[in-house]
Amino acid sequence: IELDKLQTFKLVSQTGKAKKSITLQQLGILLNWKDKPVFITGAAGFIGSHVTERFVEAGADVSVFLRASSSATYSNLEPVKDKIKYFYGNLIDPISVKDALSNFKGQDLTIIHLGAQAHVGESWQRPVETFEANFFGTMNTLQAVVDLDLSLRKLTFAGTSEEYGNANKGNKKYTEFSELNPESPYATAKVAADFICRNYHNAYGIPTVITRMFNNYGPRQNARYVTGTIISQALTKDKVELGALKPTRDFLYVKDGAKGHMLAAEKGKPGNIYAFGYEGDISIGDWAKLIVKVGKEKGYWKDKEVVSKQKRFRPGKSDINWLGVDCSYTKKELSWEKEFDREHGVKETIDWYANNQDKWVHQVDWR
Repeated sequence: IELDKLQTFKLVSQTGKAKKSITLQQLGILLNWKDKPVFITGAAGFIGSHVTERFVEAGADVSVFLRASSSATYSNLEPVKDKIKYFYGNLIDPISVKDALSNFKGQDLTIIHLGAQAHVGESWQRPVETFEANFFGTMNTLQAVVDLDLSLRKLTFAGTSEEYGNANKGNKKYTEFSELNPESPYATAKVAADFICRNYHNAYGIPTVITRMFNNYGPRQNARYVTGTIISQALTKDKVELGALKPTRDFLYVKDGAKGHMLAAEKGKPGNIYAFGYEGDISIGDWAKLIVKVGKEKGYWKDKEVVSKQKRFRPGKSDINWLGVDCSYTKKELSWEKEFDREHGVKETIDWYANNQDKWVHQVDWR
Protein backbone atom coordinates (compact mmCIF):
# COMPACT_ATOMS: atom_id res chain seq x y z
CA ILE A 1 0.00 0.00 0.00
CA GLU A 2 1.35 3.45 -0.89
CA LEU A 3 0.53 5.26 2.34
CA ASP A 4 1.20 8.72 0.91
CA LYS A 5 -1.71 8.43 -1.53
CA LEU A 6 -4.64 10.51 -0.29
CA GLN A 7 -7.31 7.83 -0.53
CA THR A 8 -10.01 7.70 2.12
CA PHE A 9 -11.37 4.60 3.79
CA LYS A 10 -13.18 3.72 7.01
CA LEU A 11 -11.71 2.61 10.30
CA VAL A 12 -14.00 -0.05 11.75
CA SER A 13 -14.46 -1.53 15.20
CA GLN A 14 -14.45 -5.26 15.96
CA THR A 15 -18.21 -5.25 15.48
CA GLY A 16 -17.75 -4.04 11.92
CA LYS A 17 -19.30 -0.64 12.63
CA ALA A 18 -17.60 2.27 10.84
CA LYS A 19 -16.01 4.69 13.32
CA LYS A 20 -14.54 7.47 11.20
CA SER A 21 -13.04 8.23 7.81
CA ILE A 22 -9.26 8.42 7.52
CA THR A 23 -6.84 8.88 4.65
CA LEU A 24 -4.06 6.43 3.91
CA GLN A 25 -1.59 9.20 4.67
CA GLN A 26 -3.16 9.60 8.13
CA LEU A 27 -3.01 5.83 8.59
CA GLY A 28 0.70 5.97 7.78
CA ILE A 29 1.20 8.57 10.51
CA LEU A 30 -0.65 6.40 13.01
CA LEU A 31 1.42 3.35 12.09
CA ASN A 32 4.64 5.34 12.45
CA TRP A 33 3.91 7.01 15.79
CA LYS A 34 1.32 4.98 17.70
CA ASP A 35 2.66 4.53 21.28
CA LYS A 36 6.19 5.56 20.21
CA PRO A 37 8.06 7.63 22.84
CA VAL A 38 8.63 11.26 21.82
CA PHE A 39 10.47 13.82 24.00
CA ILE A 40 9.84 17.48 23.08
CA THR A 41 11.82 20.44 24.40
CA GLY A 42 10.27 23.90 24.18
CA ALA A 43 6.87 22.22 24.09
CA ALA A 44 5.03 25.05 25.84
CA GLY A 45 6.14 27.60 23.27
CA PHE A 46 4.33 28.78 20.17
CA ILE A 47 5.72 26.24 17.70
CA GLY A 48 6.33 23.58 20.34
CA SER A 49 2.69 23.48 21.42
CA HIS A 50 1.51 22.92 17.84
CA VAL A 51 4.12 20.20 17.31
CA THR A 52 3.12 18.57 20.61
CA GLU A 53 -0.53 18.51 19.57
CA ARG A 54 0.37 16.90 16.26
CA PHE A 55 2.30 14.07 17.92
CA VAL A 56 -0.49 13.51 20.45
CA GLU A 57 -3.01 13.30 17.60
CA ALA A 58 -0.73 10.72 15.94
CA GLY A 59 -0.97 8.52 19.03
CA ALA A 60 2.62 8.99 20.22
CA ASP A 61 3.62 8.60 23.86
CA VAL A 62 4.57 12.25 24.33
CA SER A 63 6.77 13.67 27.10
CA VAL A 64 7.62 17.37 27.34
CA PHE A 65 10.55 19.16 28.96
CA LEU A 66 9.55 22.50 30.48
CA ARG A 67 11.11 25.30 32.50
CA ALA A 68 9.24 26.13 35.68
CA SER A 69 9.75 29.79 34.81
CA SER A 70 7.88 29.36 31.51
CA SER A 71 4.57 28.75 33.31
CA ALA A 72 3.05 31.80 31.57
CA THR A 73 2.90 29.77 28.36
CA TYR A 74 1.66 26.50 29.86
CA SER A 75 -1.81 27.50 28.63
CA ASN A 76 -0.55 26.69 25.11
CA LEU A 77 -0.66 23.01 26.10
CA GLU A 78 -4.21 23.20 27.46
CA PRO A 79 -5.75 21.14 24.60
CA VAL A 80 -3.47 18.16 25.38
CA LYS A 81 -2.51 18.76 29.02
CA ASP A 82 -3.91 15.40 30.22
CA LYS A 83 -2.38 13.42 27.35
CA ILE A 84 1.31 14.16 27.92
CA LYS A 85 3.96 13.49 30.56
CA TYR A 86 5.91 16.33 32.16
CA PHE A 87 9.58 16.78 33.03
CA TYR A 88 10.95 20.00 34.46
CA GLY A 89 14.37 21.58 34.30
CA ASN A 90 16.37 23.95 32.14
CA LEU A 91 18.25 23.21 28.93
CA ILE A 92 21.26 25.20 30.12
CA ASP A 93 21.48 22.99 33.22
CA PRO A 94 23.06 19.71 32.00
CA ILE A 95 22.12 17.86 35.20
CA SER A 96 18.39 18.48 34.76
CA VAL A 97 18.55 17.55 31.07
CA LYS A 98 20.36 14.31 31.79
CA ASP A 99 18.03 13.50 34.69
CA ALA A 100 14.95 13.86 32.45
CA LEU A 101 16.40 11.82 29.59
CA SER A 102 17.55 9.05 31.95
CA ASN A 103 13.91 7.95 32.08
CA PHE A 104 14.14 6.75 28.47
CA LYS A 105 16.97 4.23 28.68
CA GLY A 106 16.31 1.20 26.52
CA GLN A 107 13.56 2.94 24.57
CA ASP A 108 13.58 3.79 20.88
CA LEU A 109 13.21 7.50 21.57
CA THR A 110 12.59 10.46 19.26
CA ILE A 111 13.72 13.87 20.51
CA ILE A 112 12.19 17.01 19.00
CA HIS A 113 14.49 19.79 20.15
CA LEU A 114 12.65 23.12 19.90
CA GLY A 115 13.70 24.83 23.13
CA ALA A 116 15.36 28.18 22.42
CA GLN A 117 15.41 31.95 22.88
CA ALA A 118 13.77 32.58 19.55
CA HIS A 119 13.37 36.35 19.17
CA VAL A 120 15.92 37.92 16.82
CA GLY A 121 15.53 41.47 18.11
CA GLU A 122 15.79 40.47 21.74
CA SER A 123 18.95 38.50 21.04
CA TRP A 124 20.71 41.88 20.82
CA GLN A 125 19.49 42.74 24.33
CA ARG A 126 20.07 39.23 25.70
CA PRO A 127 22.98 37.81 23.68
CA VAL A 128 24.45 35.69 26.49
CA GLU A 129 21.11 34.13 27.39
CA THR A 130 20.44 33.54 23.70
CA PHE A 131 23.72 31.70 23.19
CA GLU A 132 23.32 29.70 26.41
CA ALA A 133 19.81 28.54 25.51
CA ASN A 134 20.37 27.94 21.81
CA PHE A 135 23.87 26.48 21.75
CA PHE A 136 24.58 25.08 25.21
CA GLY A 137 20.98 23.86 25.54
CA THR A 138 21.51 21.88 22.35
CA MET A 139 24.94 20.59 23.33
CA ASN A 140 23.65 19.54 26.78
CA THR A 141 20.90 17.53 25.10
CA LEU A 142 23.34 15.83 22.72
CA GLN A 143 25.84 15.08 25.48
CA ALA A 144 23.12 13.57 27.68
CA VAL A 145 22.24 11.20 24.84
CA VAL A 146 25.90 10.16 24.62
CA ASP A 147 26.43 9.82 28.38
CA LEU A 148 23.26 7.78 28.83
CA ASP A 149 23.90 5.72 25.70
CA LEU A 150 20.30 6.30 24.60
CA SER A 151 18.83 4.53 21.61
CA LEU A 152 17.30 7.17 19.31
CA ARG A 153 15.09 6.94 16.27
CA LYS A 154 15.90 10.56 15.54
CA LEU A 155 16.88 13.86 17.14
CA THR A 156 15.57 16.83 15.21
CA PHE A 157 17.01 20.28 15.82
CA ALA A 158 15.06 23.41 14.93
CA GLY A 159 17.39 25.66 13.01
CA THR A 160 16.17 28.85 11.33
CA SER A 161 16.06 30.69 8.04
CA GLU A 162 17.93 33.49 9.84
CA GLU A 163 21.08 31.38 9.51
CA TYR A 164 21.29 32.40 5.84
CA GLY A 165 21.47 36.11 6.59
CA ASN A 166 22.35 38.14 3.50
CA ALA A 167 24.44 35.39 1.87
CA ASN A 168 22.62 35.30 -1.45
CA LYS A 169 22.64 38.24 -3.83
CA GLY A 170 20.14 38.98 -6.56
CA ASN A 171 17.18 37.44 -4.74
CA LYS A 172 18.26 33.87 -5.40
CA LYS A 173 16.21 31.49 -3.29
CA TYR A 174 17.89 29.71 -0.41
CA THR A 175 18.08 25.93 -0.22
CA GLU A 176 19.42 23.45 2.32
CA PHE A 177 22.80 23.74 0.60
CA SER A 178 23.14 27.53 0.54
CA GLU A 179 25.92 29.45 2.25
CA LEU A 180 25.30 30.63 5.83
CA ASN A 181 25.87 34.22 6.94
CA PRO A 182 24.20 34.87 10.33
CA GLU A 183 23.45 38.53 11.04
CA SER A 184 22.36 38.42 14.71
CA PRO A 185 23.32 36.73 18.01
CA TYR A 186 20.22 34.56 17.58
CA ALA A 187 21.23 33.36 14.12
CA THR A 188 24.88 32.88 15.12
CA ALA A 189 23.84 30.74 18.11
CA LYS A 190 21.61 28.66 15.83
CA VAL A 191 24.44 28.13 13.33
CA ALA A 192 26.69 26.95 16.17
CA ALA A 193 23.98 24.56 17.38
CA ASP A 194 23.38 23.40 13.80
CA PHE A 195 27.06 22.43 13.49
CA ILE A 196 27.30 20.81 16.93
CA CYS A 197 24.41 18.53 15.88
CA ARG A 198 26.39 17.50 12.81
CA ASN A 199 29.54 17.07 14.93
CA TYR A 200 27.77 14.67 17.30
CA HIS A 201 26.25 12.81 14.36
CA ASN A 202 29.66 12.29 12.78
CA ALA A 203 31.46 11.50 16.05
CA TYR A 204 28.88 9.45 17.95
CA GLY A 205 26.34 8.39 15.34
CA ILE A 206 23.47 10.35 16.89
CA PRO A 207 20.78 10.45 14.17
CA THR A 208 20.43 14.23 14.08
CA VAL A 209 18.27 16.01 11.51
CA ILE A 210 18.16 19.80 11.11
CA THR A 211 15.07 21.75 10.08
CA ARG A 212 15.15 25.35 8.90
CA MET A 213 11.71 26.92 9.06
CA PHE A 214 11.08 30.20 7.31
CA ASN A 215 9.16 32.73 9.45
CA ASN A 216 6.45 30.80 11.27
CA TYR A 217 3.24 32.63 12.20
CA GLY A 218 -0.07 31.54 13.69
CA PRO A 219 -2.21 31.29 16.83
CA ARG A 220 -0.32 31.50 20.16
CA GLN A 221 2.67 33.34 18.74
CA ASN A 222 4.21 35.92 21.08
CA ALA A 223 2.98 39.40 20.16
CA ARG A 224 6.56 40.67 19.86
CA TYR A 225 7.04 38.86 16.54
CA VAL A 226 6.13 40.83 13.44
CA THR A 227 2.80 39.14 12.66
CA GLY A 228 1.64 39.48 16.26
CA THR A 229 2.92 43.06 16.36
CA ILE A 230 0.81 43.92 13.31
CA ILE A 231 -2.36 42.23 14.57
CA SER A 232 -2.12 43.45 18.16
CA GLN A 233 -1.65 47.06 17.02
CA ALA A 234 -4.44 46.80 14.46
CA LEU A 235 -6.79 45.58 17.20
CA THR A 236 -5.94 48.37 19.62
CA LYS A 237 -4.42 51.38 17.78
CA ASP A 238 -5.14 53.71 14.87
CA LYS A 239 -1.77 53.03 13.22
CA VAL A 240 0.46 49.99 12.80
CA GLU A 241 4.05 51.00 13.53
CA LEU A 242 6.80 48.70 12.24
CA GLY A 243 10.51 48.85 11.45
CA ALA A 244 11.82 48.38 7.91
CA LEU A 245 9.03 47.64 5.43
CA LYS A 246 11.05 46.58 2.36
CA PRO A 247 12.77 43.38 3.63
CA THR A 248 10.97 40.23 2.50
CA ARG A 249 10.17 37.05 4.36
CA ASP A 250 8.64 33.69 3.37
CA PHE A 251 5.89 33.40 5.97
CA LEU A 252 4.96 29.81 6.90
CA TYR A 253 1.76 28.94 8.74
CA VAL A 254 2.62 27.11 11.95
CA LYS A 255 0.40 24.09 11.26
CA ASP A 256 2.30 23.40 8.05
CA GLY A 257 5.54 23.93 9.96
CA ALA A 258 4.45 21.44 12.63
CA LYS A 259 3.74 18.91 9.90
CA GLY A 260 7.28 19.51 8.65
CA HIS A 261 8.79 18.82 12.07
CA MET A 262 6.94 15.50 12.25
CA LEU A 263 7.97 14.43 8.74
CA ALA A 264 11.60 15.37 9.44
CA ALA A 265 11.52 13.10 12.50
CA GLU A 266 9.81 10.34 10.55
CA LYS A 267 11.57 10.40 7.18
CA GLY A 268 14.58 12.68 7.53
CA LYS A 269 18.00 11.17 6.86
CA PRO A 270 20.45 11.57 9.75
CA GLY A 271 22.93 14.34 9.07
CA ASN A 272 20.64 16.09 6.58
CA ILE A 273 19.03 19.52 6.56
CA TYR A 274 15.47 20.32 5.44
CA ALA A 275 14.07 23.79 4.72
CA PHE A 276 10.37 24.69 4.88
CA GLY A 277 8.46 27.65 3.49
CA TYR A 278 5.74 28.65 1.05
CA GLU A 279 8.25 29.45 -1.73
CA GLY A 280 6.91 32.98 -2.16
CA ASP A 281 8.47 35.77 -0.12
CA ILE A 282 6.55 38.98 0.61
CA SER A 283 7.76 42.33 1.92
CA ILE A 284 7.00 43.24 5.52
CA GLY A 285 4.98 46.20 4.27
CA ASP A 286 2.85 44.05 1.97
CA TRP A 287 2.46 41.42 4.71
CA ALA A 288 1.07 44.12 7.00
CA LYS A 289 -1.30 45.32 4.27
CA LEU A 290 -2.57 41.75 3.74
CA ILE A 291 -3.22 41.32 7.45
CA VAL A 292 -5.00 44.70 7.64
CA LYS A 293 -7.15 43.76 4.60
CA VAL A 294 -8.15 40.38 6.02
CA GLY A 295 -8.93 41.80 9.46
CA LYS A 296 -11.05 44.55 7.91
CA GLU A 297 -12.99 41.99 5.88
CA LYS A 298 -13.65 39.99 9.05
CA GLY A 299 -14.92 43.12 10.81
CA TYR A 300 -12.20 43.36 13.46
CA TRP A 301 -11.10 46.88 12.46
CA LYS A 302 -11.41 49.59 9.82
CA ASP A 303 -8.61 50.88 7.61
CA LYS A 304 -5.22 51.07 9.35
CA GLU A 305 -2.22 53.09 8.24
CA VAL A 306 1.06 51.14 8.22
CA VAL A 307 4.11 53.30 9.01
CA SER A 308 7.84 52.69 9.40
CA LYS A 309 9.61 53.89 12.55
CA GLN A 310 13.39 54.06 12.82
CA LYS A 311 13.32 53.02 16.49
CA ARG A 312 11.98 49.62 15.41
CA PHE A 313 14.78 48.88 12.93
CA ARG A 314 17.36 46.19 13.66
CA PRO A 315 20.76 47.56 14.76
CA GLY A 316 23.04 49.03 12.08
CA LYS A 317 23.23 46.90 8.93
CA SER A 318 22.10 43.66 10.61
CA ASP A 319 18.68 43.39 8.98
CA ILE A 320 18.17 40.67 6.36
CA ASN A 321 16.97 42.22 3.14
CA TRP A 322 15.53 39.12 1.51
CA LEU A 323 14.57 35.64 2.64
CA GLY A 324 13.02 33.29 0.10
CA VAL A 325 13.22 29.51 -0.06
CA ASP A 326 13.24 26.70 -2.61
CA CYS A 327 11.80 23.59 -0.90
CA SER A 328 12.28 21.20 -3.82
CA TYR A 329 14.67 18.94 -1.93
CA THR A 330 12.50 18.83 1.20
CA LYS A 331 9.37 18.08 -0.80
CA LYS A 332 11.09 15.23 -2.62
CA GLU A 333 12.74 13.69 0.44
CA LEU A 334 9.94 14.11 2.99
CA SER A 335 6.80 14.25 0.82
CA TRP A 336 5.99 17.56 2.52
CA GLU A 337 3.42 19.87 0.98
CA LYS A 338 1.58 22.79 2.55
CA GLU A 339 -2.02 22.15 3.59
CA PHE A 340 -3.06 25.79 3.99
CA ASP A 341 -2.68 29.03 2.09
CA ARG A 342 -1.39 32.17 3.77
CA GLU A 343 -4.74 33.93 3.92
CA HIS A 344 -6.28 30.99 5.77
CA GLY A 345 -3.44 31.16 8.27
CA VAL A 346 -3.86 34.92 8.65
CA LYS A 347 -7.59 34.51 9.35
CA GLU A 348 -6.98 31.91 12.07
CA THR A 349 -4.22 34.00 13.59
CA ILE A 350 -6.34 37.16 13.73
CA ASP A 351 -9.21 35.17 15.29
CA TRP A 352 -6.89 33.91 18.01
CA TYR A 353 -5.51 37.35 18.86
CA ALA A 354 -8.99 38.88 18.85
CA ASN A 355 -10.35 36.24 21.24
CA ASN A 356 -7.32 35.86 23.53
CA GLN A 357 -6.17 39.37 24.38
CA ASP A 358 -5.41 38.37 27.97
CA LYS A 359 -2.74 35.96 26.67
CA TRP A 360 -0.73 38.53 24.68
CA VAL A 361 -1.48 42.01 26.01
CA HIS A 362 1.43 41.82 28.48
CA GLN A 363 3.87 40.80 25.70
CA VAL A 364 3.67 43.79 23.36
CA ASP A 365 6.68 46.05 22.95
CA TRP A 366 5.07 48.93 21.04
CA ARG A 367 3.56 50.87 23.95
